Amino acid sequence: MYDVAIIGCGIVGAATAYQLSRYQLKTVVLEAQNDAANGTTKANSAILHAGYDPEPGTLMARLNVEGVRMVKELCEKLDVERKETGSLVLAFSAEEMDTVRALCDRGIRNGVPGVRVLDREEVLAMEPNLNPQVVGALYAPSAAIVNPWDFCIALAETAVRNGVEVRLSSPVTAISRLPGGGYRLATPQGEVEARYVVNAAGVEADTVHAMAGGSGFTILPNRGEYYMMDKTQGGLVSTVVFQCPTKVGKGVLVAPTVHGNLIVGPNAEDVPDKGAVNNTAGALAFVREMAAKSVPGINYRDSIRNFAGIRAHSDHSDFIIEESAQAPGFINLAGIKSPGLSSAPAIGVMAVELLRSCGLQTAEKDRFIDRRRVVRFKELPPEEKERLIRENPLYGRVICRCETITEGEIVDAIHRPIVPRSIDGVKRRTTAGMGRCQGGFCGPRVHEILARELGVSLPKILMDEEGTYILTGPTKEGR
Repeated sequence: MYDVAIIGCGIVGAATAYQLSRYQLKTVVLEAQNDAANGTTKANSAILHAGYDPEPGTLMARLNVEGVRMVKELCEKLDVERKETGSLVLAFSAEEMDTVRALCDRGIRNGVPGVRVLDREEVLAMEPNLNPQVVGALYAPSAAIVNPWDFCIALAETAVRNGVEVRLSSPVTAISRLPGGGYRLATPQGEVEARYVVNAAGVEADTVHAMAGGSGFTILPNRGEYYMMDKTQGGLVSTVVFQCPTKVGKGVLVAPTVHGNLIVGPNAEDVPDKGAVNNTAGALAFVREMAAKSVPGINYRDSIRNFAGIRAHSDHSDFIIEESAQAPGFINLAGIKSPGLSSAPAIGVMAVELLRSCGLQTAEKDRFIDRRRVVRFKELPPEEKERLIRENPLYGRVICRCETITEGEIVDAIHRPIVPRSIDGVKRRTTAGMGRCQGGFCGPRVHEILARELGVSLPKILMDEEGTYILTGPTKEGR
């Protein structure tokens, strides 16, 4: 019997697991995919929003501002790539300037630090590659960018180091109540019993809630499509550039990434299929057209990747963070759309508070691990590189030429607390394969290293999710 079972190991589930790992509890995380951060968390804008957009008084407003503050501290402790860039909301008309001023007032009411309105000259002095027709902008200096999948993995790994169990490839297929209280969760890997359940299942949160006999909200999947540009485009802007928001969202953005690339997108399209992460020609054309309004000089010949993510919109305007009305001790963390990434650490804290109100007893551990360090070889000074290579020659062997990632870093990642079992799992932990050639050179080498370190045959290694086989068997037999 576990004290708490968390369903989902995206950023919200991982943040909740991290917070629970501070206490003397038996906690398990059940993740449907074969890796953490393998849903919406791996396919978003990687923006830490300042907090001026949510309506004052909402959970989104409160948790956004508090979450961004917490992310800064957590990224420092857990060695996650994060960069303070600030953000701009551009206005191209007097009407849009009214929107900018309203957003500024809202930001002040939400407690966003330093938010202010800039005139045209100030905006173009800050970002000379913007459309010269801009008439002004909202500037929020507390906005930032982050490595979203590594942030999630870092939280989950730290939870594991503190005693939390993470079970991958364990989708919950049925939930039943136990006679003495608590729940039995069925998965293909076996049953789990827990006194309390946290539903952080993202786009499947309504389905999971219904399994427990719950109702009251519906997830409405909404797809956003993106361009990832080569580093040759990474210097076009140094801040996160938004357009004035509309009823369907924050609009198409142009932003730097923590790895020196440029991200462009997304659109916002309601889709019937929660797994519809395919790209479409029409949506990508829309993204290009809208982005040109902000930054006309983007060269799409330097696009190295397109991808799409599904937002967990719901039929509620705010986050759904509450104990289920129909299932006692069942906590829903649902409808966590933007600014979900920014709010996640604060959502984790709120989840623990809700569990306490349901009766969970929490006693802090005498020893809690809250530090993590990752070797990023290319960022080290020459003398440190030489020392590492002397100690471990694998650091002297570059596997990914585009990103300058060594075999030592890849081996380190494979032997971390949550073991990657796919080439993309290694990519999310090291950036091997994220460069201009998108793994064309290093992919086979990573494949071989994974098989060697895990002690399995090459056909057992996947590209990413379950079923994404690369090799199925030999094509030639004989001498």
